[in-house]
Amino acid sequence: MFEDIRIVVIGGSAGSYNVVRKILSSISETFPLPIILCLHRLKDTRNGFVESLNLVSKVPVIEPHDKDLLKAGFIYLNPSNYHMLIEPTRTVALSTESDINYCRPSIDLTFETAGYTFKNNMAGIILSGANSDGAKGIFSAFKNGAYTLVQDPSNAQFNTMPEEVLKHFKPHKILSDEDIVGFIDSLKYNKYV
Repeated sequence: MFEDIRIVVIGGSAGSYNVVRKILSSISETFPLPIILCLHRLKDTRNGFVESLNLVSKVPVIEPHDKDLLKAGFIYLNPSNYHMLIEPTRTVALSTESDINYCRPSIDLTFETAGYTFKNNMAGIILSGANSDGAKGIFSAFKNGAYTLVQDPSNAQFNTMPEEVLKHFKPHKILSDEDIVGFIDSLKYNKYV
């Protein structure tokens, strides 16, 4: 099952920053799959966030432009204050449409569109967060065949987001942050095709 995974989509909010840094610092420079990070961040802060992630990541972390094609060897971080959708052409679409669940970016929207595009070739991961955004999106991806993981609420700095996921459905795995790092590392032999 894991050998079918072609993309990793990670959603997080309050309390997820340190977990994301831990994940990025553990990924080798030859990691073969694109990773999408949909993270809630300050809307008015344009500098510093992507740079701080690049300090720990051996794989380039970039904020994509509208219509960029997803490629292996990159980690795509949603630009501040933009929804990030994944189109069936495996390109990124950026939107400034209204907030969803009081959020822009909407983790739900990123997961729904990535799940529709990649189906059973997607691994979706929800991390710490203080609201419900992401729960419906990862459930939608799950219904489309994605392999789904949620940070153990007892291990999350803010457990609201993981607990909201568990109210909607039972994901494939509920893991600590360390085990999430191990899962992502296990994908190092997959190929993006």
